[in-house]
Amino acid sequence: MSTQQTLFGFHAVGVRLKTAPASVTEVHVDATRRDQRMRQLVERAQAAKVRLVDSDDVRLTQLAGNARHQGVVAKVTPLPQGHSLDDLLDAVDGPPLLLVLDGVTDPHNLGACLRVADGAGVHAVIAPKDHAVGLNATVAKVASGAAETVPYLMVTNLVRTLNELKERDIRVVGTSDDAPITLYEAVLDGPLALVLGAEGRGLRQLTRKTCDVLVRIPMLGAVESLNVSVASGVCLFEARRQRGG
Repeated sequence: MSTQQTLFGFHAVGVRLKTAPASVTEVHVDATRRDQRMRQLVERAQAAKVRLVDSDDVRLTQLAGNARHQGVVAKVTPLPQGHSLDDLLDAVDGPPLLLVLDGVTDPHNLGACLRVADGAGVHAVIAPKDHAVGLNATVAKVASGAAETVPYLMVTNLVRTLNELKERDIRVVGTSDDAPITLYEAVLDGPLALVLGAEGRGLRQLTRKTCDVLVRIPMLGAVESLNVSVASGVCLFEARRQRGG
């Protein structure tokens, strides 16, 4: 039997109702909120024949685990992992663009990275199973629906996966504050995997050594580094710019 998960917030619940309504078992809504946004979500749930439960703020906060639920909490069954990395890459039309996260354990950072990845047209986000956060309700809320649209693949051995990408002629570009060239000097328009580490620690040593090249984001102010989700956005959209779209 599948373990139920919790989603909260309009984006996360709304996207799940749109993309996989059969996985939603019930939606709890704030009984006092009946604005247009809530009416639209309720109508979508009713159209999908999902059970609706009127709840108060105390109950919603208890279900979501925090008070940032926006008056909407859903109980869902996990979506099956429908593809392996090989299957996904085989189906890509054009040069693949991948985001690899090494050591990102904060759910807010992961959610923001998924949101950026969705906006940049990333084909998948890859992370190691032993140094990463999984998809949970906080990730889904911060991702604003991107947790439902961007494949998030957790692999047993990240270095082995990077080497497999290189065997497919996918260039593996890592980021480091002490890299010899800047992001804007690098060629990012072909098959590409951008590898970013957690803020502060950066890439693990073996991950760093496996990269084809290291690049840095030029920093002009007093701070030494960017949050990983901001850095992901800078890198991914530079790659997208070089690809002409």
